[in-house]
Amino acid sequence: MKHIIPVASGKGGVGKTVLSANIGTSLARSGKTVILIDLDLGGSNLHTFLGIKNSFPGIGSIIYREEPSLESVLIKTDIPKLFFIPGDSLLPGTANLNYFTKLKLIKAIKKLNADYIILDLASGSSFNTIDFFLISPSGLIITVPEATAVLNAYSFLKSALFRLLYRSFPPKSAERIKIINMLSKHIEGTNISLRNLTEVLSSGNAESGRIVNSVIKNFAPRLILNMNKSDRDSKVAEKLIEIVHKNLNINLNLIGIAAKSDAVPLSIIKRKPLCISCPEDVFSRSIKVITDKLILK
Repeated sequence: MKHIIPVASGKGGVGKTVLSANIGTSLARSGKTVILIDLDLGGSNLHTFLGIKNSFPGIGSIIYREEPSLESVLIKTDIPKLFFIPGDSLLPGTANLNYFTKLKLIKAIKKLNADYIILDLASGSSFNTIDFFLISPSGLIITVPEATAVLNAYSFLKSALFRLLYRSFPPKSAERIKIINMLSKHIEGTNISLRNLTEVLSSGNAESGRIVNSVIKNFAPRLILNMNKSDRDSKVAEKLIEIVHKNLNINLNLIGIAAKSDAVPLSIIKRKPLCISCPEDVFSRSIKVITDKLILK
């Protein structure tokens, strides 16, 4: 069975690409065929974490039609069963995809043949990033135990759910207008939540309410808390899960806590995933626990 795992974060600097590289490597070392795709367009650097030179055609070459397909830019890495598709390859303008190019890329990604396809997305909540995140109902959202990172992770999930609900109804429909009006209100710190949205839509159309309930029920993102140093830090994840459930009515599942390690920045300098260079490191052990859970899912 093929699993597509988008990896996103509300802000930069939370270790999203480090986690993508190490999770992909760990899955490959577990015997799974893995394709890592750098979709941080405009800021692609996943190749650095894998020790691959930025000299290969990638997503940018597809966008500019210099290459015919994703398969044509697929790179075999030094790690058995791990393959890589580079990002923009220094081509300008790839961060601003038009809608139809984005749809074409999404369709091509879904057709790739691998056990796991991991998408390292850009930080933040642009529509391009969110649409790639929504390729799967259970993407990974990465945060660290800092107030700004947690708030940005929450904002990303709220934006993703808004986008998902919005796309569930036809253009110019009454439902889209109601969703925009509902979600334009300030949710945090008030008694207004997305729980009310079903009632608002159902009041005029029971089928609309059913659609909203179905979308919310099937949206099941997963959380990784990175750079964890203590039990106190880990409670941040519990608080985020609680707020997401209360305000957005979705179940955010904690799939892992990655320990902070001084060896991580050194592995980036050495351009080799830490789970290979130092499998006994506390961070590497955390990655193994996370990948074991992904395999079981």
